[in-house]
Amino acid sequence: MQGSSRLVLAHFWAAFATFAVAIPLGAWQMLVRSPLHQWIPPELYYRAVTAHGTTFAYVFPTLVAMGFGYAVCSVSLGRPMRGLPLAWVSFLLVMAGAAMALAPVAAGNANVLYTFYPPLLGSSYYYLGVLLAVIGSWIWIGLMVWHFRRWKIDNPGLPVPLAMFATTVGALLWGWTSLGVSAEIAFLILPNAYGWTPTVDPGLARLLFSWTLHAIVYFWLIPTYISFYVLLPQAAGGRLYSDKMGRIAFLQLLIFSMPIGLHHLFVDPQIGAGFKFLHAVFTGMVAVPTLLTIFTICASLEIAGRLRGGRGPFGWIAALPWDRPFVLATGLSLLMLGLGGASGLINMSYVLNSTVHNTQWVTGHFHLIYGGSIVIMYFAIAYELWPRLTGRPLAAPKLVRLQLWTWSVGMVIVTLPWHLVGVMGQPRRMAYYDFTNSALASQGIWVSVSAIGGFVLVFSAALFIGVLLASHRGPAAAISPLKFSLAVNPPRRLPKSLNSFGIWALLVLALTVANYGYPLAQFVFLNKSAVPAFPVSQNDRR
Repeated sequence: MQGSSRLVLAHFWAAFATFAVAIPLGAWQMLVRSPLHQWIPPELYYRAVTAHGTTFAYVFPTLVAMGFGYAVCSVSLGRPMRGLPLAWVSFLLVMAGAAMALAPVAAGNANVLYTFYPPLLGSSYYYLGVLLAVIGSWIWIGLMVWHFRRWKIDNPGLPVPLAMFATTVGALLWGWTSLGVSAEIAFLILPNAYGWTPTVDPGLARLLFSWTLHAIVYFWLIPTYISFYVLLPQAAGGRLYSDKMGRIAFLQLLIFSMPIGLHHLFVDPQIGAGFKFLHAVFTGMVAVPTLLTIFTICASLEIAGRLRGGRGPFGWIAALPWDRPFVLATGLSLLMLGLGGASGLINMSYVLNSTVHNTQWVTGHFHLIYGGSIVIMYFAIAYELWPRLTGRPLAAPKLVRLQLWTWSVGMVIVTLPWHLVGVMGQPRRMAYYDFTNSALASQGIWVSVSAIGGFVLVFSAALFIGVLLASHRGPAAAISPLKFSLAVNPPRRLPKSLNSFGIWALLVLALTVANYGYPLAQFVFLNKSAVPAFPVSQNDRR
């Protein structure tokens, strides 16, 4: 990858190292809350939840997006990446921030969950670590935007390659949405943690976090969608159905991802009903780029299937090369995306949300979307890149397919029972449940099934790490360079609106001001909900 292979490989190894630690923590949490295990001190449970959530929210997907972004930048633009020293600085800042944040969690001094939940107050080092990791990722954003602009200057009038266009969308989205959590830490939590302010405003904190809370999911999703558009058609033996439809889908993700966070605050009395409804409408709009992507990818797969001899209305499906890891992973990802998206329709509904709010239904939904449809494509991306990064072929193809199947099956076993007990009213983020109580007894079997599914995921994760290690140590071989899929009709010229971001950035700004401006001003100027903090560390109570 023209000098950036070591950089990309470092990001992926670091990402999957944190993944390997966080996955067993998740399985352990499910076990200790089930009838299969005796109760444990709640402090230990919340320590594990905080470490698991922090890793999977701020560290693991950020490293994957950064590493994949560097690979896309080098391959799609066809020239060596510039600014490698800055890229390494960015990587080190993210890793240092992760270590700084997770150390106090491990010590039991920051059991506030990755959502922080003021007025709970953990160690200041936890918040500084999260902030440092986010700031480190901003260097990556700058590098992606710089390479995008530099290529356009050097190639006036030509379409920016779709992969780089989409990567820049992801960078811009992360830059904008990360401002919420950064502002919460910098202006609310840290001043209180250092004693500069006597109180903290939980309402304003939740509002700022909602700025980040849902849009961050689409930042996690962008690498998955990029792989659908630029890696899958070629892996299946066909071509991308439409380059332009891909650009439209990514632009819609950029526009509609931001003004939707208040659907997480439907029950908060401090937010007006009108703004909650407005965010619910825009949350529904996010389904549009997803449906557009599903259509485009299915059309691309049909092209590949028919080129392979598929006949009849559905014969092309059977003709697809399902033995290829990328094709198999995509099929499983789309199935989980469909299930998770269906449950998300309940969450986004202003009326129906009240039936499942803060229950295990919510946990099942976002694990099926993120842990299922997104993470399985992270695996597929790694399998696709690994031979090009190491100069060694991918080891054990049968184990690769087994790993993808066990991850998908394990995630379904974990999440479908969560949806069920959520409808039965089981609250999430509880350290234990008394299943001897007749009101909860019927939920016990489903919680146990979910816990078993967690260990299926641990097994799958171990297979994944094992395949990567075996591939890394295998014999060197001649590996074909990474190439991205061509469209059926590659664009030679594009309207400015599909090849730049100026007008769309202004639209994102306008929508954010319209959807967040008044609620933010209300909290800032009225300032009626501030309360003293509640330190979670016994050594720091004041």
